[in-house]
Amino acid sequence: MRAAPAVRVLVAAVLAAGALSACAADEDGLQYATDYSNHEPLSVVGYPTSDSLQVTQKLVWRLADGRVDELESLAADPDGAKAEVEKTAQNWIQAFRKGAGGKVTADFYDEGSVRQFVVVYFHDTAQVKGFSVRLTGSTGEGGWRVDMREPDPKEAAVAPEWVPKTPGGLGSKTPR
Repeated sequence: MRAAPAVRVLVAAVLAAGALSACAADEDGLQYATDYSNHEPLSVVGYPTSDSLQVTQKLVWRLADGRVDELESLAADPDGAKAEVEKTAQNWIQAFRKGAGGKVTADFYDEGSVRQFVVVYFHDTAQVKGFSVRLTGSTGEGGWRVDMREPDPKEAAVAPEWVPKTPGGLGSKTPR
């Protein structure tokens, strides 16, 4: 039995859409694998989700590579505060690029179902940086992103006062 022309067109459209989706997923996976092989592995303390870990890893890679645009793309609200996010990305790269190119440990605080505070330790430069990662969108459909609202260079380069000098110093629990 031969399929009607409309059915053949519908099947072709579905297959083409699936192939394009697979290509996009493969491209993302290839980019991640390339980035992973080109950078020092991130050491981890605490309990990240796979997604909070991935956005943190990408943030460290973008810092190390000095990629302002790609760092901005990780922002939780890149369009709503474009100038603030751009300035923050520039500040973070200026302050942490050298350290991000070496050994880095990320300490993930508290549970990470929708938000997590992360402290990264740049071992080569003895710098420490804290930031929040969170799900974006009303139902999380925007994925995990980084809060980037530090347009003041001094604020951008400073860790919160409560952060311990070494990873795991508080047992990955924020002080109450």
